[in-house]
Amino acid sequence: MYRAKPIEEKDNPELYKIVKEVSHLSGMPMPKLYIVNSANPNAFATGRNPKNGVIAVTTGIMDLLNENELKGVIAHEMSHIKNRDILIATIAATVAGVISYVGFFARWGAIFGGGDRDGNNIVSLLVLGIVTPLVALLVQMAISRTREYMADASAAKMLHSPHGLVSALEKLHNGVKKHPLRFGNRAGASLFIVNPFSLKGMISLFSTHPPMDKRIAKLKSLRV
Repeated sequence: MYRAKPIEEKDNPELYKIVKEVSHLSGMPMPKLYIVNSANPNAFATGRNPKNGVIAVTTGIMDLLNENELKGVIAHEMSHIKNRDILIATIAATVAGVISYVGFFARWGAIFGGGDRDGNNIVSLLVLGIVTPLVALLVQMAISRTREYMADASAAKMLHSPHGLVSALEKLHNGVKKHPLRFGNRAGASLFIVNPFSLKGMISLFSTHPPMDKRIAKLKSLRV
C-alpha cells in the first residue's frame, strides 16, 4: 500500500545497526526492515506479534533526523510491536466496523420498516443508525491515541531518555506539513508515528494521533 521495499544489512548498514541495537534493548527479535521512497518524514510498524514484526521508514525521515532521534523513533515503533498494538488496532477496527453495519441496517429499518402511530420506532432506529457508528469511530480513535502515548512512554523507558524522541517528534511535526504523503490509503494513517497526510479540516476527536504538544509534554514529564 505504501510502496515499501524490503532491505537487508548490506543495503543500509547504519539503519540496520540502529534497529539491531534497539531490538537488543527491547529484548525482542530483529524485525524485518523496509524503506519507503518518500520525502514525507515518517515510520511505521506492523506485525501481529514480535516474531512477525516489521518496521518501515521513509527516505525522508532518514534525511531529516540524526542518529539519536532516529533511535527514538525506532524505539517507538518497536514498542508498538512489543505491546501488540497492531493486533489491538485491528480488533478495534473490526468491532467498529461491525457496529457501523448495525447502524447501517438500523437506518434501512427506519426507512423501510414499520413504526407505531407516532413514528417512535422510526425515530429510535434513525438515532441508533446515526449515533452508534459515530460513537464506534470515536472509541476507535481514542484507542489509537492512547496506544501512541503508551508507545512514546515505552520508547523513552527503553532508551532511558525521552530526549531523542522529543527532538524527533518536533522535527517530524513540521516535516510532514512540508511533505505530506502523496500516495497510500488514509485508513492506515494510525500506523505511522505521525499522521502522514494533510490534517486540514480534521478535528481532534477524529484524529488517529494525540496533539503533538501533548505528546511532547508527556514525554518531557517522564522520569526514566
